[in-house]
Amino acid sequence: MLDFLRSKKLQGGHPEVPGASCSCPAGSRCEPARIHVERLLLLEGDREVEVVGGCHCSAWPEECLRLPALKTFFPDSPWEVTVDVGRCSEPTYSAGSLFCMPTKFSTALVKNPSGGKVIRTLESCEMKEKCYRVSQVEYYYEIVHSSTGHREKRLKEIDVGRCLGSCSSGDPCLLRESQGGEKCLAWAEVASRRCAPHRYDVHIFRSHRDRIRTVVAIQQCKCRG
Repeated sequence: MLDFLRSKKLQGGHPEVPGASCSCPAGSRCEPARIHVERLLLLEGDREVEVVGGCHCSAWPEECLRLPALKTFFPDSPWEVTVDVGRCSEPTYSAGSLFCMPTKFSTALVKNPSGGKVIRTLESCEMKEKCYRVSQVEYYYEIVHSSTGHREKRLKEIDVGRCLGSCSSGDPCLLRESQGGEKCLAWAEVASRRCAPHRYDVHIFRSHRDRIRTVVAIQQCKCRG
């Protein structure tokens, strides 16, 4: 299997030329020019692998932007399709502890032999802390009483939110050999931290089944360990 993956990685690539420069000019970075997704059947089940088909130097903006990122699904088949899944830029500066992070997503449906596959795509990016809340709207039917006393079924929209991002665990070294030294003499046990809900809002309403329904919406996210 390892030999197979290595051979797939080398397919379509260009051999390295001795003495050739691999750097990009100032203000640009080396990025994948083409990516296609292949499905491999392994012992533990299906696995999708992204294969880079080529690289190029691309200008890198100094502001937080949503940039195009093309991926080809089901290559070399009648269902081949290329989707702009998007990505966030990585400005060299950071405003305090803020980073360019994805904030709004969408989906794209691509056809395949099984019918269809839903692909998540990125719509926008903003400067955020590494652990942050993004919008996630859910819809419910509720029963309300009109001014005339009639029961009506209405569609209720609730932004329940979700937490995205990562949390660092800090420096696990408790004691170093000397001030500013690199050698660590004592290490602390590092507990894993995760980006989790911190504050909630509760929505209570009567569902279309005539039952009291409670929906909890995330208001704020925080690193917790």
